[in-house]
Amino acid sequence: MNSKLSWLRKNLFSTWYNSLLTLICLVFLFWVVRGVFTWALYQAQWAVIQVNLPLFLVGRYPKELYWRLWIALAITATLSAMSWGVFSPNQNLTKRTIAIYALTVGGLLFILPVPLVPRLWLLLIAVLLFAGFWMAKNLTKLITPWLPLGWLLSFPIMLWLIGGGFGWESVSTNLWNGLLLTLLMAAVSIVLSFPIGVLLALGRTSNLPVVRWFSILYIEIIRGVPLIGILFLAQVMLPLFLPTEIRLDRVLRGIAGLVLFSAAYMAENVRGGLQAIPRGQIEAAKALGLNTVLVIILIVLPQALRAVIPALVGQFIGLFKDTSLLSLVGLVELTGIARSILAQPQFIGRYAEVYIFIGFIYWLFCYSMSFASRRLERQLSN
Repeated sequence: MNSKLSWLRKNLFSTWYNSLLTLICLVFLFWVVRGVFTWALYQAQWAVIQVNLPLFLVGRYPKELYWRLWIALAITATLSAMSWGVFSPNQNLTKRTIAIYALTVGGLLFILPVPLVPRLWLLLIAVLLFAGFWMAKNLTKLITPWLPLGWLLSFPIMLWLIGGGFGWESVSTNLWNGLLLTLLMAAVSIVLSFPIGVLLALGRTSNLPVVRWFSILYIEIIRGVPLIGILFLAQVMLPLFLPTEIRLDRVLRGIAGLVLFSAAYMAENVRGGLQAIPRGQIEAAKALGLNTVLVIILIVLPQALRAVIPALVGQFIGLFKDTSLLSLVGLVELTGIARSILAQPQFIGRYAEVYIFIGFIYWLFCYSMSFASRRLERQLSN
């Protein structure tokens, strides 16, 4: 108690003007917080969120096929829990942790304004999260080698579940809206832009003039054009370079624009990590008889990527938020569906409630990526 009082006296009330400034800030914060809570509890009309929650999450996806999305979410939750268990060896399942998890899940299932069937699906996903984490803790040596393969196979399986085909009823991409489209385009763009960015970074440091200058021109040209311009070019001009019988879907064109744009920035982040590798390590590896490909794969890239994890995750977060620009090129993702909801006659003018809600969704996913990257960085540094 005395230490806290000493800290307050030293940092907030050391002089008369510091004390006055502290009091003014406290009064201002109290006024702001009281105004926000008063608006949120008594003036805001949160019915716009409750009524349109399915539109925010999955848009116009057919209701009778929601079970496909639930299965895809269950697969993602299980793999995420396994990954979390593998990369957090110091966090164990205790009785207290299990009790807190059970109470949290039970409270959320009781509070969330959703029908019975979604509640049961959410309960199943909560059980799978616990089971995946428990398996990762108790079967780490067995699961770890197969985890990358599981993530690799999960992407085509989830795309098959969402889009149909191969014996299942197909669902047009025009019905992929809301958070579903945002997550899908962000995930695919991140997965595709990362290896392209690594290749461009290696190409820019190559000794071959053609490869080096091609990489430099691509990176500098793309970085000099705004993303909205790239998206419009991908929607309008990309079909002109393809045969007339090939018509790319708007979603694929949007992904192409995001990948082309993000790969250039990814390349510069990776190049910064490559320059941090001491030249002596490369020369020592070549002296041991390793060829250039093995030197890059075994010596250079692991250290370079580890050094630029914060920058890469920052790029991933930026790419996730940049998907909001897709609404300007006709794709109804999370921001686009919000504009459609605001056009409903009974909810005209409810801008604050709608944009606070989608802002919270963006913050939740971005903070999750940032938190996971910090844990990964701490784990790799041990």
